[in-house]
Amino acid sequence: MATETAKIDAKLVKELREKSGAPMGDCLKALQEAQGDMENAFVVLRKRGMASAAKKASRTTNEGAVGTYIHAGGKIGVLLELNCESDFVARTEDFQELLRDISMHIAATDPRYVGKEEVTEADLAREKDVFRAQALATGKKPEFVEKIVEGKMSKFYEEVCLLEQPFIKEQGQSVKQIIATKIAKLGENISVRRFARFKVGEPTFTVAQAKVVTEEPQA
Repeated sequence: MATETAKIDAKLVKELREKSGAPMGDCLKALQEAQGDMENAFVVLRKRGMASAAKKASRTTNEGAVGTYIHAGGKIGVLLELNCESDFVARTEDFQELLRDISMHIAATDPRYVGKEEVTEADLAREKDVFRAQALATGKKPEFVEKIVEGKMSKFYEEVCLLEQPFIKEQGQSVKQIIATKIAKLGENISVRRFARFKVGEPTFTVAQAKVVTEEPQA
């Protein structure tokens, strides 16, 4: 019922977040879909690959493949490195399909970063200053300005970060969620390592790389 879905307790969302490891927004949607039932909501997340993906997110991805996508009669080209845990999975049709799909997505949307973590401090400061000035110019009260800036920053991330962008073949899901679905199906962690995008005639090109977390050596 629509009137009931709006009354999800924040404590339930937090509990599901801790149980599944999925993002808060996805936990809220799952609970709304499950009418507040925790177990059913967890099943919803599992079906979407979010719960299992979160558990595998810390696993090392040193295998994978490099894919290319050429578009518009050879005017746009993308080179993408997509990683997984084993060479076996890297050769599967599902993994290769994901590699092609993300390469095609990059060609179409021209993201500047892999994820939020790679956005530079300079870019963040500049965008926040612009959004803050825009909000103040419309006469918004100072206490509302930061909330407006926060909301606009979310849209900014969707525009420039590959993993946050709505997937071009399925706008209802982000690229991150599409990857999570494949993780659930293939049983291995999958991550975007880096990509480059070139367009004929443009003086600049895009090169982006995910931050690599080095594991501490075992004692």
